[in-house]
Amino acid sequence: MVKVSELIKDRTHVFSVCEQDTVHNAARYLREKAVRAVGVCDNAGALVGVISQSDISDKVAAENRCPAWIKVSEIMSQEMVRVSPETGFDQCLHLMERNGIYHLLVADQEGRFYGMISVQDLLQAFADDQKSRADMLEAYIFTNK
Repeated sequence: MVKVSELIKDRTHVFSVCEQDTVHNAARYLREKAVRAVGVCDNAGALVGVISQSDISDKVAAENRCPAWIKVSEIMSQEMVRVSPETGFDQCLHLMERNGIYHLLVADQEGRFYGMISVQDLLQAFADDQKSRADMLEAYIFTNK
């Protein structure tokens, strides 16, 4: 069974913003990093929330509020769905479906933040696994004639 640790093993960067950043800066960061959501950390580096493009769209743009005047802490989601690096693929899918979300925060028991995984990460892992199985079956069939 594929675990979260396998999905994040090659990542070199953990994307996050500070809760005191402006929404404008957070939006620019999301665009620059080409991600749809990031963790929000306090001044000590502890994970305190998550902010997504949807948060910015729904809570700032749709309300005609100025993103340069609003702090990330004012609009971030604090109800976070976390998984550990040892969480399995199926459990991640279940959590996303049950909570109607597309990202999961990855943190260990001590609260160390490893970043996020997305539904796209899970789909890619599933596709890779299926391709590996097909390649293995093909090799078996054509070498055992």
